[in-house]
Formats: sequence, C-alpha cells, structure tokens
Amino acid sequence: MSAPGRRHRIIVPVLVGVLLMAVTLVAREIDQPDQTDRGFLSPVVTEDHGGSRLAGILGERGVVVHRETDTLRALLATRPAPTTLFVPAPELLHPRTVGYLGLLPGGTRVVLVDPPRRVLAAAGLPLRPAGRRWATRAVSPHGVDGSCPLAEIAPAATAAVARQRYASTGAPGSVDLCYAGGLARLPGAAESVVVGASDPFRNGRIDEWDNLAFATGLLATSGRVVWLDLDGPAPPPPEPSPAPTRPLPERDDDIDDRGEPEDLDSGESGETAPGGRPGGEASGPDSRGSSGEPNPLWSAFPPWFWALLLQLGLAALLIAIGRARRLGPPTPEPLPVSVPAAETVLGRGRLYQRARARESTARLLRTATLARLARRVHLPAEAPPVTVAATVAARTGDRPDTIHELLYGDTPPTDRDLLELAGDLDRVTRAGGPSPAQPVADPPAPPRLPKPRSEGDHR
Repeated sequence: MSAPGRRHRIIVPVLVGVLLMAVTLVAREIDQPDQTDRGFLSPVVTEDHGGSRLAGILGERGVVVHRETDTLRALLATRPAPTTLFVPAPELLHPRTVGYLGLLPGGTRVVLVDPPRRVLAAAGLPLRPAGRRWATRAVSPHGVDGSCPLAEIAPAATAAVARQRYASTGAPGSVDLCYAGGLARLPGAAESVVVGASDPFRNGRIDEWDNLAFATGLLATSGRVVWLDLDGPAPPPPEPSPAPTRPLPERDDDIDDRGEPEDLDSGESGETAPGGRPGGEASGPDSRGSSGEPNPLWSAFPPWFWALLLQLGLAALLIAIGRARRLGPPTPEPLPVSVPAAETVLGRGRLYQRARARESTARLLRTATLARLARRVHLPAEAPPVTVAATVAARTGDRPDTIHELLYGDTPPTDRDLLELAGDLDRVTRAGGPSPAQPVADPPAPPRLPKPRSEGDHR
C-alpha cells in the first residue's frame, strides 16, 4: 500500500473520533441548563429545568413557599425569622444587592446554588472555587475532614452535588465542607449554604439518586421558604449607596409604595399554603408564559431537540462521505485478474439495464459510432450533423434523414428499441467502409540452424 493510503487509514479514524467528541461536547453543553435561561429553577415552571416539583413537595410537607421576583422584597420577606432564603440563580443578582445577604436576621438560612466567584467575594463568604467538573457527580455526604455536620441531609446517602467544588479561605473550622467539597456551610447567626450543582433541585433530576431527600432536607428546616425567582439580571437598587452599615429595617416600617410582598394581586409574589401548589405568577407583557410574549424558533423547541438535529445532520454527512467513491483524484491500479472484454461489456450492460439508463446508453453507443465513422470517412470531429449524415448515407446507401435520426435521434423509450438502435448502429459502422488500420504481417520465422552432430554420427 502506498504512503498516502496508509496516512488515510490513520487520519480518517482520528478525525471521526475528534468529530464525535466535539458533537458530544456541544450536545452536553446545549443540554445543560444555565442560570440565565428563562424559567431556570422557577417554582412555577414545569419543564425539566424548572423547580415546580420541589416547590409542590415542600408544600405537601407543610412548608410555606413564598415566591418573590424582586431581590430587595425577597430580603425583606425573610422577616420574621426563622426563614430559608433560596437563591437558585445567584449569577443574576446585582453586585450592589449581594452585600445585603450578610445583614439578614438571625435564624435565617441562605441557600446559594452554584454562585460565581464575584458573588462569593461580594457576600463576604470565605470560600473560593476549587475546581469544576464537566458533569455533575453523585457523591456521599461525608465531609472533607469527617462526617457531614448537617443532620437534616443525613437521609440523602448519595446526591448529585459535586460539580463545582469549594475550598475555605478563612480560619480552620469556619467552613463545613460536605459532599466532596460540593456543599459548603458557613455557620453563624444567619448561616449560608453553598451548593455546587443545580441537579438536586431540577424537575428532570430530582428523582435521581437521593436528590429529593437532599433538596427537601436542606430547604425545609425552618418551615418557611422565600424563593427568589429572577427572570433575568436583577436591576440595581432604587437608591445607589454604599453597603449598609446597619441591619435591614423591619418590613412593616420602610416598605415603599410598591405594595406589600404578600399582595398576590400585584403579580410580584405568590405563597403556597401547606399542601398546596405554588401560585401567583406575574401577569402582563413581561411575565413568564404570557400570550403576548414573542416566541422565536430557537426557544420554541427544547435544547435536546437542536442537539439531536445537529447529530442527525453530522451523521448524514458522514454517511454521504462514506458512500462517496473517493476523497481525492483517481489513482490507476492494476487489475488483480484479467477480465475478458465480452464479460466487461456484458457486466456494464447489465448495470445500465438495472439503472434503466437508456439515455446514457444510447448516448455512449452513438458517440462511439460517430467516432468510428469519422475516422473511416475522414471527417473532422466538429463536422455538422447534416454533413455527417450525408457522407455516411453515401457510403451505406441509406437516406440521409434515416442516418441523421439514427445518429442524432431521440432516446429509445424501451429496452427493445435500445437493442434495435444498437443493431442499426453496428450495421452502419460495418457498412461505412473498412477500418483504416491495416493488419500487421507476422514477422518472418528465423532460419533453422543445423543441429550439431555427435561423435560417431555419419550423417
């Protein structure tokens, strides 16, 4: 085998493997939900990336789920304590409001899902990201230095938490790390819990492993959950000012004219009573699921649909490349065996017959006949059809229009007509005159030399 052939055998499989890996990475990235996606971990969204199942289960267990769509109103809704503030999309928080997380009243638990580094720094949490996995890994709750001190999540023997891992930047013992560093708790009057993956809270993953026990145990400790449901990047605070130096005021004193957080008619919040479902979805042109909202094609289908469509397109491309004859110029190769000409002609004829390529067959027969006749009657290749027909008719004795129809006519409609055309062309070729090629005479035989006589031979 030649060197280019050997290179192709090595390069093609490598390229196919790289292409499959790229398709897998793209499909995984498209399928993985992001905090900036519309409806991400929303208590009123029933799709796989939503959190309606978790909100409903919490309500069935007697936990009051209070939905807020404004950051400041969610912070004020944590009073009276004890309350759990659930922030499923910390990436959407405004930098000037993150500092308020450290001023919540005692007895409040703040649960942050996969917060970026800037949120950890702005909130004053002594944590840093220590490594991120390509996919979430289900791990046991044992801590880095021993057993996990969070008794409420002890029933969750294995949960899909370890995607983003964290490490402490503070004094030893100031941070409790569990689930191989995928969960970090900062104890205090108002404790903070950082979870490195959103899988345990999502509708599509809550039934895997012990994700349900993990999510409900983490959020149901206080009996009341304030669910911050941001539909996009949070706006800046109404009055830009430095970080507050005193605790937040009581919600009954300094609430502005926008109304009470519990006002369901305002469309800004909703509360689920024990045993109920989350409600109070906002109305208006900016609400989620509004009838007047534009619905582009990209958001009309789930991400897995586009990933599947891309993989099908690439598979079709690979099939097309695999069925192609060559990827480069034709290279002559010697035949392994000698094939008789009659068998070659018969094989090609059967292929043309199976493909019903009567037009191509008739064109090949006529082209070969014209080439032979042009050599025999000494006509140039660019001679007009009328001249060719008249010259050949003079040799064969046929009418010129008959020769013209035979050499330049329409495609035979049936196989029988094609056979008749082939016979007529062969007859015209034979009647058109002898071939200019003269037979080559056999070379004279070499003279025979007398044989040497042996001793005693008297001839």
